[in-house]
Amino acid sequence: VQLQASGGGLVQPGASLRLSCTASARIFSNYVMGWFRQAPGKERRFVAAIDYRDGDTFYADSVSGRFTISRDNDRNMVILQMNSLKPEDTAVYSCAALSTTKFRWVRYSEKYDYWGQGTLVTVSS
Repeated sequence: VQLQASGGGLVQPGASLRLSCTASARIFSNYVMGWFRQAPGKERRFVAAIDYRDGDTFYADSVSGRFTISRDNDRNMVILQMNSLKPEDTAVYSCAALSTTKFRWVRYSEKYDYWGQGTLVTVSS
């Protein structure tokens, strides 16, 4: 398994949740890592990404200021810290890896090369 996501669950609005994506060493060291989400009946959408080369981060407008993406280099892990969760954040969250040759399409899921299985996040009172 190249990518494996975990950390989803059921939380109340306003709560926080931390998602983790463990990658193989090869992928973690050579690919841009991203998170996407897909709500029921909707298309998969970009959430956040982090560039291993310079640490630059990118966020969807809908999560900017609430979500933080980071890398744990000791554990080959990409973390998505989600704060102030809202019901509209409910979705299956998936991590993915993008070759740097396609970096200009960092927000486009169809350009990513590797995908992990999704983890369900439900925000509900």
